[in-house]
This record gives sequence, C-alpha cells and structure tokens, in this order.
Amino acid sequence: RIRGVEPGGCPHAAIREDISCNLTEVENLTREYSPEFVLLESGGDNLAANFSRELADYIIYVIDVCGGDKIPRKGGPGVTQADLLVINKTELAEAVGASLETMARDSKKQRDTGPFVMAQVKRGVGVGEIAEHILAAWTEATGGERKKRAKT
Repeated sequence: RIRGVEPGGCPHAAIREDISCNLTEVENLTREYSPEFVLLESGGDNLAANFSRELADYIIYVIDVCGGDKIPRKGGPGVTQADLLVINKTELAEAVGASLETMARDSKKQRDTGPFVMAQVKRGVGVGEIAEHILAAWTEATGGERKKRAKT
C-alpha cells in the first residue's frame, strides 16, 4: 500500500520536526493492514535531512554517486547517523568523475563502524546486501516473530 503525504511546507520538516502528518499515515496503514513493517521515503538533496527517531526505527540514507565523491566527506546527519548508508549508481562514477575509493574511504571515516553499501540498484547490484541489513534489523527488533495477518 502506498500513501502520499503532503506536509504543506518543507518536506524535511515532516520527517524531522513536525512528524505528525507522516505518523498519522503510518498509524492508519498499521491499523488497516497490520504490516510487518512500514517503509517511509523522503527525497531531496538536503544533507541535513534525516528522519526523527520518533518516526523511524531504522534509517537508510541513500546518496547518488552523480552528486560527486565529496558527499560522504561533507557528512551531515544522514551520512553519519543513518543505520545504513547506500551509495547508489556506482556504475556512473567514471562518467561523472567520482572516485568510489574516495567515497568508501570517507564513508568509513564519517561512519566509524556504521555499515554502507556500494550499489547499482537499477541493475540489482547490492540489493541483496541492503535487504540483509533490513531483515537483520527487523529480526533484532522483533525476535524474528512474524505477526499473524489480519484478514482483509
């Protein structure tokens, strides 16, 4: 199920400061469908944007190689605090003059022991590893217990 949320202002505020419109939809989806987990997405190029921990239990921050190899070095809450950093579109690095080695080095430096995945999601590269991180976090949070589905 997909629901769009219109925050009426800066979309970053709806994931950080005033999470009420997103939280309401998560509650509605949970009540209606009893999902095992809910995925929230927010777009943009604001390196300071990151989900509030009141809204998201597990955060994946995705950066695009086309933004340049300087992005991990710049840091920001998404790069440094997300549970998983995904560096996507690695196949375009050479075309845009980005160094994957630099991005990997800077990601390690900014994230300390925090994981990151180099990916080409459109081509399926790294998707399995990303899924493993998500499922490991879900298993840790739930003890691996699947919820009984409500009949819809």
